[in-house]
Amino acid sequence: MNSPKLARMHTAEHLLSAVMRIFFKAPGNLEFHLHEKKTKCDYAPVPALQDSDFSKIEELVNQEIARNHKVVDRVITRSEAGDFDLWKVPDEADEIRIVEIGDFDAQPCRGQHVERTEQIGVFRLLSHSMRENGRIRLRFKVE
Repeated sequence: MNSPKLARMHTAEHLLSAVMRIFFKAPGNLEFHLHEKKTKCDYAPVPALQDSDFSKIEELVNQEIARNHKVVDRVITRSEAGDFDLWKVPDEADEIRIVEIGDFDAQPCRGQHVERTEQIGVFRLLSHSMRENGRIRLRFKVE
């Protein structure tokens, strides 16, 4: 079932994960639950996040949304996947769909996305909590 709100949330999750990877040295999301009302993602940033980091995360994601990146996908073979993190890709998959968000991010994904990042709206971090093993759970929505 196609859901414009879910596409917005999913594309925002890609941007959040890229921000966490690029700026906070978190190796991608470790777990996530995507929902139309709010989404939660777990990360293991190095070093641990400080209170001031949460407003910075929100600011960085919203900056990328405002850049109005074009969101496109392409299909590659597993042998072409090289440096992509394939932990979410089934082992038996020979073809892998890569979702590219402008020059900011490219990740394997089978989900639904917007065509341009401005369609996401405003990204809002709702809460954060510490989990086991240095993980942090971020909950967010888009308005």
